Amino acid sequence: MSDRDTKEVTSEMEADPGASATAAAERRLTSIGSRPRRPSRRRRRARAPGWFLLPALVLYAFVVLVPSVRGAGYAFTDWDGLNPVKHFVGLGNFRQMWSDPAARGALRQTLIIAVAITVVQNALGLALAMGVHSLIKSRFVLRVLLFAPAVMTPVVTAALWKYMLAPDGAINGLLDGVGLGSWQQNWLGRGDLALASVIGVIVWQFAGYSMVIFLAGLQGIPAEIHEAAAVDGAGAWQRFRRIVLPLLAPATTINLMLSIIGGLKLFDQVWVMTAGGPGNATETLSTLIYKNAFQFNEYGYSVAIAIVLTIFVAIISSGQYGLLRRQERAAR
Repeated sequence: MSDRDTKEVTSEMEADPGASATAAAERRLTSIGSRPRRPSRRRRRARAPGWFLLPALVLYAFVVLVPSVRGAGYAFTDWDGLNPVKHFVGLGNFRQMWSDPAARGALRQTLIIAVAITVVQNALGLALAMGVHSLIKSRFVLRVLLFAPAVMTPVVTAALWKYMLAPDGAINGLLDGVGLGSWQQNWLGRGDLALASVIGVIVWQFAGYSMVIFLAGLQGIPAEIHEAAAVDGAGAWQRFRRIVLPLLAPATTINLMLSIIGGLKLFDQVWVMTAGGPGNATETLSTLIYKNAFQFNEYGYSVAIAIVLTIFVAIISSGQYGLLRRQERAAR
């Protein structure tokens, strides 16, 4: 009972001396119980953050969700992006995509790039993480040097490599300088080499990023587990296969998800280095969307390709995530 309630009970006893203190207190407690309870400060504080999210959610819906939903409607029209007149074509743009050789080629190149980046980048990142996780003296310097390309802007990185891979660029100059002039190539002028060069540049830039994620997972493995396995006679390969890989499952899931999604929606490096050429050898779905929208003025067709790409990325990433999560639970 608060001080105010105590004072009110005392005043009632003074006003009616015949009443007992117990009866006065009971009447006061009954009146207190009939009052509506105010929510506690902790409960009010717990509900407050939900309201703070509302402005951000409204802004996100206004900037992202509403334009995306409205823009998706253009996939069913023949709008050119400029003319206010547009006609409904139904699923015509989607049928055109499956019959378009350029779109099928872009889909094939997109899958090749995504798979190659996912496999090579993560394998190299894991190898680098194992190397810098050792007790070599230069491990801290190597971590910085290997991670440095990942913080560079993809456009800047692609522009630098485009210059170095030119016929008269640094790569051919280096080969000629060491007596390997016969190995000089037009790296971005041949279809097979151009696709491999783009993949190599992306792996070079982001292998250090995968390394950092794997390194965080390696540092979370207790040394006692390795020591106990070594005492039991397990070799280096057995410890890696039986201990390291299962305990790196969360880091592997993150790396694989980032790699596959980044590879499927790749645009910057391809556009800066080759613009989809030579021919259509390095064309991806993202560059095809850009060309149809801003070069060929087929805005409705480009939106249809973008919708297919979005669904494609969602299906592959969700399937991969579910598979990797099951493997994580099985490894525990």
